[in-house]
Formats: sequence, structure tokens, C-alpha cells
Amino acid sequence: MYLPMDSQTIRSFVQEHETDDEPPDPRQDDEPPSPSLTCLSTHSSFHVSALSAEASCQAVLPSLCNSKTQDFRHRFYPGLPDARWNSWHWQLQNRICTPTALSRFLDLSLEEMGVFAELKTKLPLGVTPYYMSLLHGSAPGHPLRRTVVPTVHEFFKLPGEENDPLGEEGHTQMPGLVHRYPDRVLLLVSGFCSTYCRYCTRSRLVGRGKIYPSRSRLEKAIDYIRNTPTIRDVLLSGGDPLTLSDAKLDWILGRIREIPHVEIIRIGTKVPAVLPQRVTPELVRVLRKYHPLWMSLHFTHPEECTPEAYDACAMLADAGIPLGSQTVLLKGINDDVATMKALMHQMMRMRVKPYYLYQCDPVAGSGHFRTSVARGLEIIRGLRGHTSGYAVPTYVIDAPGGGGKIPLLPNYVVSSSDAGVVLENYENRLFTYPNPVGCPDGGCGSDNGVEGYI
Repeated sequence: MYLPMDSQTIRSFVQEHETDDEPPDPRQDDEPPSPSLTCLSTHSSFHVSALSAEASCQAVLPSLCNSKTQDFRHRFYPGLPDARWNSWHWQLQNRICTPTALSRFLDLSLEEMGVFAELKTKLPLGVTPYYMSLLHGSAPGHPLRRTVVPTVHEFFKLPGEENDPLGEEGHTQMPGLVHRYPDRVLLLVSGFCSTYCRYCTRSRLVGRGKIYPSRSRLEKAIDYIRNTPTIRDVLLSGGDPLTLSDAKLDWILGRIREIPHVEIIRIGTKVPAVLPQRVTPELVRVLRKYHPLWMSLHFTHPEECTPEAYDACAMLADAGIPLGSQTVLLKGINDDVATMKALMHQMMRMRVKPYYLYQCDPVAGSGHFRTSVARGLEIIRGLRGHTSGYAVPTYVIDAPGGGGKIPLLPNYVVSSSDAGVVLENYENRLFTYPNPVGCPDGGCGSDNGVEGYI
């Protein structure tokens, strides 16, 4: 809910949170960027050119064919060549990072203006022009707008909220390397994202210049992995790893793949949703060299599932990269069954397996994003049985303080006894599953009084 607030009230929210930090240079990278301007691929049915041919696109996927991005470009970037708009370098260089730039595209509410009236936010503002095209002209309560445009609510810290809610600092072996689970590590390769999510669990780090992709730091982290033979799984995250250059990613992945005991490498990214232009044939050629390579994609709302996102996911999937989704449950954004089901269905069509539905981490200032756990369980109950099993993610809480992910399920067991278990299905009907009474653990057969197998 967006209530008008006077300037004195706004000032009281933010006066103790002033900061002079700026978002870092998007190329905190030792490698020079590619000088070429790369367009989206043309291999899939959902190439960006479909936006200029809406009628033909509607025959392929009616729900995704709208003119938002096309209209946005005509209004704010008239005459800009397709090659420029479709260049991920151009998108990064023209990110919306200031209140002045933001107000060019949006009529800011008092709650949004209040953030910038006295300070620069703790988590920087950063939105790609592409992603801005999806929320241009929206009201302050628009789902995508709420995820990336800061408000004064970020300065309310509720009981139980922490800057490091998952206790990652306590499991950090060296800068940017978190070793919480015995057989896997989290390597934060960069602190930069093309677009910053306002509910980010690492808002204490990202966009603050605290994590740079320097070779010296990464070499030390890779040496730790090499010298710890129990590690079989390495997750690259940040920040967003895919904002690094192809050459830097090639070097990182190559160095990790040289380690014999590392079985799989995973990459966590929101690029297909906020910067699909980054997924180029050149990038895919790098990634496919290092199989088995998995990718976890962060999608939040069905409106992110655009033709450009479809194209990016198709390129990754065609390269043999298994894709899974990690969606955060967010109040007023995707916390109803219809929205969540639509998102899961879109991701399935993009060849992205719904993997985790996260309860929003209690990071400081996240209270306006967090739902009750009961709401999350209600959504899972509304999905299970009502759609494909593949489309139902695992609902988890990443336990505060470093306890790891704990799965949650609605209670489908009504009662149990030696005779059997009474279960409730998705239609709220009761069924009894019989226990094998009198049947020893070794199995039932004619030698223990049973006449034979059915």
C-alpha cells in the first residue's frame, strides 16, 4: 500500500542511513570487453525482431507478444539502431542509476522520491534500459517496479532482520568464498549486477565495491577449492557472474574445471530476465566447453517472460545447459496461486525447471516484501495436483544464521496407525494407504502366509 508521506516523516526514516557509495563500474574485470556489438540470436522463434512483427508473433505465443519494449524504444531512444539496443555492453553503459534518470521514465511516488531526497540508498539503484521498458508507465504498485525501484520502506528494520541473515560471513573462508555445506562452495565472483533487486540477501555486499573479480583474489579462492578434496560442486554467484566478459568467464571456468574432484559447476544469474542481450553465441560457446555446467535462473513474475527471455533461455538450453529457476516469494508481487502458476508455466515453456521457491530472507529492510510462511504453503497446495509435477518448485526457507535450506510442505497426512496412513489429496478427499501389516521387512511371499504376489 502506498500512502502519501510528508517530507519531515521521510527525513526521519532516512537521516541515519546516508551513504556516499556509488554503484561500481559495470566492467570490474581484468579483461577488455569485446569491441563488437552483438545482436540477439536469430535461432529461436522468440527473436527480438518478433516485437516489430506482432501479428506473426501472436501466432507463436500470444501471451508474450506485446509492444511495451517497442513503444519504449520509440519514445525514449528514437533512431537507436537495433544493434545498439541489442548490445549488452550498451545496456550496461546506459543503466538507469540516478533519481534524475529514473524520473525520466517513471512518475515517482512520494515513497520513491523520499529515498533520494536525503541520501543515496544502501543498495544502489541500477536498472537496464531493457528491464525499464517492462515497467515504464506503471503505477508504484506494479510488480516489476516494486522489485527494482527503492522506497523508504527499505529503512524499516523489523525484529529478526539482519544485514547478513544467512550467516554467510561466519562461513567465509576468504573474501568471496563461502563454505557452508561439506561438499560444495559458493564463490562470489563479482559484486556487480546489471539490475539490483531491492530484496537482495547480499545487499551488504553487491554494488558497494566490496567484491572485485581480480585474478589474485580468484586464484586464492580456486586454490582453496583445489586443496579441499571434499568439494565436488562449485556455485558461481555474486553479483551476477554473467556480467563478466567472455574471456574472464572462460578463465574462471577453465581453472575450476582443471580440478579433478570438482564434478559440477553451477552459475546463479538473473541475466535472462533483466539483460537477455548478454546471452550471445560467443558466450554460449564458452559455457558449453565446461560441462557438466548447470544454471540457476532468477525469475520473479510472468511479465519477465518476454520473447527476449525466451530466446536467451533457448540458447542456453540448446547448448545442453540444464536450467532451473529460483523464485523468491514476494508480498504483493507473486504471492497468489494464479500469478505463481502462470510464472511456473511460462518457465516450463522456456525449458526452465522450477527448482526452488524461496521464502524471502529476513535481510534488513525487507519487511514490506515478506509474506507469512502459511501463505507460501497455501501457494504450494494450490499448485500440487492442479498443474504438472515438474511445475511445482520446492518451497524452502534458508534458515537464518546459516542453518541451510529447509524444505516445507503442506501437511497431507491426516492420521497414521499400524494399519495405514490417511491422506488428503489436492481435492481435499481422503484416502487410506495400507501398511504391510504382518509382512516383515524382508518382503511378503508364500513362505510367510501370503498366497502369492498380486
